[in-house]
Amino acid sequence: MEVAPAAAKQKTKKHIHLFYCSECEELALKIAASSDAIELQSINWRSPAVIFEQISVIFALPKLFIASFTLVLPFFPTGSFERVEEEGDVATAFTLARILSMVPKSRGGPTSVVIYDIHALQERFYFGDDVLPCFETGIPLLLQRLRQLPDAENITIAFPDDGAWKRFHKLLQHFPMIVCNKVREGDKRIVRIKEGNPEGRHVVIVDDLVQSGGTLRECQKVLASHGATKVSAYVTHAVFPKQSYERFMTSNSAGPGDQFAYFWITDSCPHTVKAIGQRPPFEVLSLAGSIADALQI
Repeated sequence: MEVAPAAAKQKTKKHIHLFYCSECEELALKIAASSDAIELQSINWRSPAVIFEQISVIFALPKLFIASFTLVLPFFPTGSFERVEEEGDVATAFTLARILSMVPKSRGGPTSVVIYDIHALQERFYFGDDVLPCFETGIPLLLQRLRQLPDAENITIAFPDDGAWKRFHKLLQHFPMIVCNKVREGDKRIVRIKEGNPEGRHVVIVDDLVQSGGTLRECQKVLASHGATKVSAYVTHAVFPKQSYERFMTSNSAGPGDQFAYFWITDSCPHTVKAIGQRPPFEVLSLAGSIADALQI
């Protein structure tokens, strides 16, 4: 007679104390609301915008006899500065990774660093052996939103360059794809379609971040001119310096052919989210649930 093995015990959730800087308060509240295992804690910041104070807190917490320490950095702010093109350039992506690699160990071992859609995957090798970088992505949030669209069966994914294709195409490979690139014509760099056909499709441009948005704008124009019925965009990190998001506002467009149907961003850059809100065509897809899950790893 065989006896069935006893059911495995359900894994106990870690009880998490979540500290946050003031700029990320709204995101922290959403993270705590998504899990009963997360309890918000406060820090009396003198000047939370000063990076030295934030680094000081990060280095102090692991020494307070805590069981483990996880640093959530949704946007790795120096990620796009990873190359040195001439003598004297400073690859600040490597510099920040080195600083974070020196965070002290806690009782539970090395610090975990959670980062979303880092600009270049090879940047994982910038981190030393004394931290455990955990690279997450916001693409599941985009996929969930795309499934809700009335034209979900007519979606094509476009990438503004080969780098974005290399970064994301394996996560989106069940969609038809378009790859754009920039070519030089005289003194100008022109966006063209390298491969794929947008005709009659709702095309969604996917990239990790946006700054001025010039490339996305040019991609939208070339896709529309080649027959796309709608053009939307998704970026994980909406940096938008100097209020450059204004050029994408539906109210500022020249007409239907100049508009983005949707522009999805996450809340990894809280200043942008606060400025944009949910004004068309922008929609904010929150990382809160994903971060809450990552904290249980």
